[in-house]
Amino acid sequence: MLKMTRGVVAFAAASAIVLAGCSSSGSDDEPTTDPTAGGGEPTAEAQAEDITLWLMGTDTPDTLIDYLKSEYAEVNGGALTVEQIGWGDAISSLTTALPDSENTPDVTEVGNTQSATFTTVGAFMDITDMYDELGGDSLLQGFVEAGSVGEQRLALPYYFGSRMVWYRKDLYEQGGVEVPTTLADVTAANASLMEQGVGGFYVPGQSWRDGISWIFANGGDIATYDGSEWTATLSSPESIAGMEQWQELFMETSVAQVTDDDSTAYEAINDGFLPGTPAATTMAPNWAYWSLGDIAENEEGEPVATWNEEKFGAYALPGADGGVAPVFAGGSNIGISASTQHPEGAKTLMRIIFSEEYQTMLAENGLGPANLDYADTYAEVAAMGDIALTAAENAKLTPAAPGWAAIEEAKIMEQYFAAVAEGGDVTDLSVEYDEQINALING
Repeated sequence: MLKMTRGVVAFAAASAIVLAGCSSSGSDDEPTTDPTAGGGEPTAEAQAEDITLWLMGTDTPDTLIDYLKSEYAEVNGGALTVEQIGWGDAISSLTTALPDSENTPDVTEVGNTQSATFTTVGAFMDITDMYDELGGDSLLQGFVEAGSVGEQRLALPYYFGSRMVWYRKDLYEQGGVEVPTTLADVTAANASLMEQGVGGFYVPGQSWRDGISWIFANGGDIATYDGSEWTATLSSPESIAGMEQWQELFMETSVAQVTDDDSTAYEAINDGFLPGTPAATTMAPNWAYWSLGDIAENEEGEPVATWNEEKFGAYALPGADGGVAPVFAGGSNIGISASTQHPEGAKTLMRIIFSEEYQTMLAENGLGPANLDYADTYAEVAAMGDIALTAAENAKLTPAAPGWAAIEEAKIMEQYFAAVAEGGDVTDLSVEYDEQINALING
């Protein structure tokens, strides 16, 4: 926890120095590249620039990366180098690289929950003047807010994912339960399956990204902002009610352990994944589709999941009183480093990323497009896209607070959920963990 806090402070100091020397790279520069995203020769005034893009993890398919490289070369004339950084290394890598003009990525992806840590210390170029050109109010607004400081647009949405409930149709039928329509029904249905030995809900004790949906659905929140500072609200009556409901779910239905996180929730309902009582239900983002299904070996002897629509299904998490619960939206933002030495090349790449062609390619590959004008394509072609879109329309994000990344780094939310899963008193624990959050959330 202390290490992360110092890292952010050091980053802020370094950024202040770098930004003072790089103010000429701001958003007031006149673009010299062709402003039309996607296709076209470099303009006569354009100067080819070799730039670097950092993408987090391996969520962006290779075909999309190849497209970005070829399209950038055609439009700008320079070369685009793409580096994939592991999500576990994202914060430390960005903290080190972004202030360093010699080593910074020109454009970088960042987790939506991590955005505020970097935007609030000036790590990203102000691209407010490009906002309308890149999609404007058609962009996913929760992600826009996560990447903004006041009215400044600094990191825009890259793609979104939607958490939904995945279930075994055959086990639900065997246990005589229906798809739930309220949160209480979710517990009741899976408790019935557990009692029969048919199945249960894979509820990892440390999976707070799934669990906060119970807080949201009961009208609670992690923290609120009063215009000057953030204050943790796990101890509000609404948040406590949500966590008590989640605790009941874990105690009565979970086939996961207190120490488990969401790293294997993608596969939990596959046959043979768990010894003993199988999981009839799990919760994971929409891209879990590729990891769920009947398992068979491919030609290389590797296990591959093949979706079986007669056996597997999905539904949006229901709300406390019906409807659809607000769930945590997965996905990321993307922005231009304030330290870039190639602002025009970086802007050209952003135009390509937010072009109709690339946004459509994201949708066709199961990644929710930043621009919701292309959401219909996502709903039509992405796996469970209609359900995912419904979930996304009701999604929420974690607080856009400067210290949120430090909270994640310290694993405070994992500790809180684990303590609740162990049967601790929710009221007492919520007060304890509010104090821990408040010590970091404002940076």
